[in-house]
Amino acid sequence: MSGTDGGPNWRIERDDEDIVWLWADKADSSANVLSSEVLRELDAHLEAIRLPPPRGVVVLSGKQNGFIAGADIKEFTRISGEDNAYRLIHAGQAVLDRLAALPCPTVAALHGFVLGGGLELALACRYRIAVGDERLVLGLPEVQLGIHPGFGGTVRSVQLLGVTAAMRLMLTGKPVRAAEALRLGLLDRLVEAGALRAAARALIEERPAPRRAPLRQRVLSWAPVRPFVHASLTARLAEKARREHYPAPYAIVELWARYGAHGQGAFEGEARSIARLFTTDTAHNLIRVFLLQDRLKGLAGRCPAPLDRVHVIGAGVMGADIAAWAALRGCQVTLQDRATGLLDPALARGRELINRRVREPNKAIAAAERLRADPHGESVGEADVIIEAIVEDLEAKRALLAALEPRIRADCLLASNTSSLDLSVLTAALRRPGRLVGLHFFNPVAQMPLVEVVGTPGTDPQALQAASAFARKLDKLPLPCRSAPGFLVNRVLMPYLQEAMLAAAEGVPLALIDATAIDFGMPVGPVELADVVGLDVAEHVGQIVAQGLGRPLPPLDVLRERIALGKLGRKSGEGFYLWREGKALKPTAPPVPPVDLCDRLILILVNECVACLREEIAADADLIDAGLIFGTGFAPFRGGPLAYARARGISAVVERLEHLAGRYGERFQPDAGWALLAAGTDHNGLGTAPPTR
Repeated sequence: MSGTDGGPNWRIERDDEDIVWLWADKADSSANVLSSEVLRELDAHLEAIRLPPPRGVVVLSGKQNGFIAGADIKEFTRISGEDNAYRLIHAGQAVLDRLAALPCPTVAALHGFVLGGGLELALACRYRIAVGDERLVLGLPEVQLGIHPGFGGTVRSVQLLGVTAAMRLMLTGKPVRAAEALRLGLLDRLVEAGALRAAARALIEERPAPRRAPLRQRVLSWAPVRPFVHASLTARLAEKARREHYPAPYAIVELWARYGAHGQGAFEGEARSIARLFTTDTAHNLIRVFLLQDRLKGLAGRCPAPLDRVHVIGAGVMGADIAAWAALRGCQVTLQDRATGLLDPALARGRELINRRVREPNKAIAAAERLRADPHGESVGEADVIIEAIVEDLEAKRALLAALEPRIRADCLLASNTSSLDLSVLTAALRRPGRLVGLHFFNPVAQMPLVEVVGTPGTDPQALQAASAFARKLDKLPLPCRSAPGFLVNRVLMPYLQEAMLAAAEGVPLALIDATAIDFGMPVGPVELADVVGLDVAEHVGQIVAQGLGRPLPPLDVLRERIALGKLGRKSGEGFYLWREGKALKPTAPPVPPVDLCDRLILILVNECVACLREEIAADADLIDAGLIFGTGFAPFRGGPLAYARARGISAVVERLEHLAGRYGERFQPDAGWALLAAGTDHNGLGTAPPTR
């Protein structure tokens, strides 16, 4: 080697063959991100090696977990104003432009995650090679933050891949794995882990012609053709997201339609466009959601005990799905039910879930083999984790837990998947009540990222820590909650669902109720959600929550009538809607909702969030927002219910609730916690304060 140099974030090595190796290795960080400091240091290295140029330059990572995870998201939160955003983005573009302009072959040697700005840096190189293992993931996820690629990615991705593949990467934000990345042309070669440097050196020696989009894709970017493609892309976007809610995907299409991913104007347009997006409420809130997700991940910490052997009791839909998901995530899982006839269908359901999620047959078979029936609970004494997921009946759960306790190991994590029952009541028959935790998964387990980790003041902190660590092992987001009827998510959902039922009883068309919630930004409306949950389940949980909080249950005849007829929702083929092939058949909604309908649905939910904040069901307002976003899909672009209330104005929301209370009843009376929220205080320190309206 002829020399090694560098700074705190990059190591530079020039070898005897005059090849420069640039290692990204951000100081004091487990992962590489492209902060302003990292980019400035890279720029200095590129300037130093530009003249005379080396025979080739290879950019690679000094981190074991991957290449570069993207830009520094926390830096985004400090951007003030469009001009400052433009300067930040333009400076980053200039660095990657310098890399792209080097008069020698450049190779991005990739492994692990290659995301956002990391992929944009790779696109600025002439060639891209990668270790083709299961850890490799490449993507441009910026749209999920309410922005789009800003370091040349909107231009270079189209030039390399063509409009179709590049738009799919950017508009969905979904990553691709090794084989697909190679097929798309995102990568030139896939190699074994130990061959990365040799393959990079070979590309510099061979100097093949750089990849570019196929001719049929380049034609789509020709000026006469672009308007037709633009119209098609915009129409498809409109089916999935409203422009006023999510402007970034529309901005991506508009940039391409204007510039055709060609010329310096395309890069300048990209910088100006993303600078505008940075100032939108959507970007501000989606970046906040990203950081909330990181916070939930960080709550898990580490658990010294193994959590590999899992025993699930209850082979219904929830138990079967929890068991299958744990097997999918590498656990050895046994499934028990006193009705042994349920076990075979549950295992079949589990295998179906695994096959949907795992494309490689050998890995799907291995995951399915980790899931087996245990009708008599013979594995109970060996389990690291036991999850009770039987019917939501207090006495049945108490009897089961009491019978289990003498049979389990002292260090076993004992959990209940109860969705609404107070944990302190469940533990009454246990000799060591502090060992039981709540692990409340949401339906469908494979899709819902949140798990409520529920404890009481007497719960063993080590058990709670193990429960959070287990949730992360399953790639879920743990949300610590204080035990109370309905915990957080179901507690807040019940008034929302009940208000929809009351509006339906008044004659408001069902489809219009749902359309109103969806127009606000909810992923599905409350009527459809009730059908998905199951009308009998929604009614039962509503009773438990109302009784536990000492509240009268609203008159829900429209719900009970359907239950009496066996119309239980999606699972029975009909509830409020008819269901065919997993989809609700909805009539066309009238164009104009009744006055107050949106506020009735949303503000009663927000008011319940304030009550949960005052009662410390979760530790602070941010965690409540996180719980509703990841547990119900509450409009992410609004940042969560309490963030929405702050943005609308707390005094304005309280005044509106008072108006609704006067018109519709006491259920809208503003909670006492609004005064604390207005004062900037999360709670009053009482912790177990009873509900106050």
